[in-house]
Amino acid sequence: MPDAIEARQLDVGYGGGRKTAVKVLAGLDLTVAAGSFLSILGPSGCGKSTLLRVVADLLDPLGGSISVLGETPHTVRSRRDVGFVFQDSTLLPWRTVRDNVRLPLGVGQGSLTRKIEDRSTELLELMGLGGLSERLPHQLSGGQRQRVAIARALLGEPKLLLMDEPFGALDEITRDRLNDELLALWRRSGTTILFVTHSIAEAAYLGERVIVLAANPGRVVKDLDMRPFKQEGNRCKREDPAIVAAMADLRVALERAS
Repeated sequence: MPDAIEARQLDVGYGGGRKTAVKVLAGLDLTVAAGSFLSILGPSGCGKSTLLRVVADLLDPLGGSISVLGETPHTVRSRRDVGFVFQDSTLLPWRTVRDNVRLPLGVGQGSLTRKIEDRSTELLELMGLGGLSERLPHQLSGGQRQRVAIARALLGEPKLLLMDEPFGALDEITRDRLNDELLALWRRSGTTILFVTHSIAEAAYLGERVIVLAANPGRVVKDLDMRPFKQEGNRCKREDPAIVAAMADLRVALERAS
């Protein structure tokens, strides 16, 4: 099985061509194993979201190379093998929960290289939203709206799930609960997850591996394997001394990267 992500000397930027653009990421080398859970930390402007956009084929690199699931980002996007969840749930306010989940069925189907089945009922049950399918977004809590967004991203059974601070706007208790639900979902599905967050605690708790990016330009300055600190299935307790020590290590790296 090919790696989920393979980036070599990747340069990404905005505002011009290869020579004149401002580089957000420069010379980035990154390999992400298929089926793994990678947390991404870093100060604002270091290129965390930009990296996800390149993987999702929403932004072209300036230089270097990147393969996604062993192919080009464009090929993978054409099959809808990548799902994307943003910090804002981006639900359409006039559509019910079910219809928001089903949105990918009516968008861009003609350009896809594989058919997407309607699994909305199954996914709503999976996310604990089975009884809320006919509600509108304004009738849901923030955590429920994010569950809908995750269900929508999973509709096409993506092999790679990109999550850009999806729980950043939620209260701590709701955030912790959704962290646990996300880990349970990851164990069941085997989907590769790239998870961007500003929370050191969240990154350490979720990730099998955590990388820290520095800015100006963006580059990896810390790559920490969390598996030695956890039990099988990436399980751990937030207050475990080994996890707390790893968080301290990551904090030092983040402070140096800022």
